[in-house]
Amino acid sequence: MLRAHPAFRALWVARLVSFLGDSLGLVALILYVAERAGTGAAVGLLLLAGDLVPSAAGPFVGALADRVRRRRLMVFCELAQGLVVLAIAFGEPPLLVLLPLVGLRATLSATFQPAARSALPELVPDDELERANAYLGFGTWGLDAVGPLLAAALLPFLDVRGVLLVDAASFVVSVPFLLRLPALGPAPREERTTVRTDVLEGLRFVWRERLVRVVVLGFAAVVLCTAIDDVALVFLATDTLGAGETAASLLYAGSGLGLLVGFLLLARRTSSAPRLLLLAGLALSSAGNAFTGLSGVVALALGMQVLRGLGIALVEVGHNALLQREVPAHLRGRAFANLYTALGLAAGLAYVVGGPLVDATSPATALVVSGTLGVAAVGVMWWRLPRSP
Repeated sequence: MLRAHPAFRALWVARLVSFLGDSLGLVALILYVAERAGTGAAVGLLLLAGDLVPSAAGPFVGALADRVRRRRLMVFCELAQGLVVLAIAFGEPPLLVLLPLVGLRATLSATFQPAARSALPELVPDDELERANAYLGFGTWGLDAVGPLLAAALLPFLDVRGVLLVDAASFVVSVPFLLRLPALGPAPREERTTVRTDVLEGLRFVWRERLVRVVVLGFAAVVLCTAIDDVALVFLATDTLGAGETAASLLYAGSGLGLLVGFLLLARRTSSAPRLLLLAGLALSSAGNAFTGLSGVVALALGMQVLRGLGIALVEVGHNALLQREVPAHLRGRAFANLYTALGLAAGLAYVVGGPLVDATSPATALVVSGTLGVAAVGVMWWRLPRSP
């Protein structure tokens, strides 16, 4: 795949390098905030700034991806992220200044994502979209654990500022690879429009087109039900199963391992059934959470989280290929950005609801209930999703 399509290879390498830098930078920022503020609330605000700010800007960055040359936009986003990280590294700002900078950096990253995904049909043949998305997934989310491990290896030799400088350098290194892409200009338009008009058109398109509407709302509903696992797993391991923090870390790593295996398997074969991949993946990831709650030992719970990760890999490939094929080129960036906005808001709401639910019941009960509701949401999604021609 990488040998046959040089432009796709350039995008893949650029995302790999940049994403490793992102993972390094997140660890460094958490350590920086923990050292300066010394409270869990401050770290929570840091993570919230990185999640919610891009969600609020999603419709606008999607419109931008459909209006300008996507190669130019991706290069700008990488260089701007590098400058923001440099400002944090050398300025050592207080928390009130750091949070807007983190939000800006996350928004730039969120602007890159729909531009890259919407460009993929121009870089590979249609019948290889699933494999291409699997390769991109492996080069980003599949290597989710590598960044923290690399940070752990670098911190004994570099301080937090040094790790942030490595993060900034990763954005610069990715730019020459992005410059090897074609211009990836916007789709031709019959008339000039304003950004506001484009944003509203993107939102209307998501609501008007049944397939896109069902994918966005159904996917968000499943995330709303199942994202509680981020809150519940640590308490399941330490309280319900009577294990320690190491066991909790293993449970969190389980879905990452499943992601890695899933992307490797999907990258080896060509598929033309993105609907099936999406639905099967959502059902599998939801069931993985439910069975994790029913597990009586850490080993079985770990296996169920690996199963959940396999499902997430199917979802990642399925929803990307489906939107890339079914959404018109001039609306593709907005479709992806609006989807990411819905998912970010659903995950944030799940975190708000998840903590009280775990406290009111138990970690196992919360996982079983949320996983079961996720499977039910997939059933509704399957019923409402238009059938393939």
